[in-house]
Amino acid sequence: MSAPVTLQALQQRLQHQFANQSLLEQALTHRSFSADHNERLEFLGDSVLNLAVAHMLYQALGSGAEGDLSRLRAQLVRQDSLHRLALDLGFAPLLRLGAGEVSSGGQRRPSILADALEAIIGAVYLDGGPLAADALVRRLFERVEISPATSAAAKDAKTALQEWLQGRKMRLPQYEVARVLGAAHRQTFEVVCQVAALGLEASGQGVSRRAAEQAAAAAMLQQVQNTQT
Repeated sequence: MSAPVTLQALQQRLQHQFANQSLLEQALTHRSFSADHNERLEFLGDSVLNLAVAHMLYQALGSGAEGDLSRLRAQLVRQDSLHRLALDLGFAPLLRLGAGEVSSGGQRRPSILADALEAIIGAVYLDGGPLAADALVRRLFERVEISPATSAAAKDAKTALQEWLQGRKMRLPQYEVARVLGAAHRQTFEVVCQVAALGLEASGQGVSRRAAEQAAAAAMLQQVQNTQT
């Protein structure tokens, strides 16, 4: 992806040639740049993405339980996953942002990139119809392994830790933000997870409080499982 990024290059990467180029331009437009921004397309793309991923999982995991399918879908469509896909597509230089967002690093912000990807999916849906949008989503996730093992691993760390403790009739863990690092537009949260019954404490970091809690839960889960080995 060393070649300069253009709208045409992006369409080649998406494998969708827009009949209405303005839809793609709108999908790349942040609200800080223009009133004709991408939030409505993002709203549509979010629903299209969830349906396409649900369909994909339904087909790939024929015997999967509803809860497992829901957890795996949530993992695939979460902000971190969409951010990585957006980076792979390399459209950040094409984002149309207001001066304030540009100066604060908006082209690198995970939430802006993830939202723009959803908007692009919505734009493809309007431009080419549901089959084109479904095909795009499948291409985006074609390198993601989907199997019963993947589904089992999709259970997030907080849920897994909670179930581990409940299975042993222990109280749920407590999470507390220890500190917030970095500038406002690029914060890193550090969260401490405590399991009082075992006298254990673990910490984790993430770009959001939720991500930091998951990291802390994963560290705690490893600790409590090690106590049983």
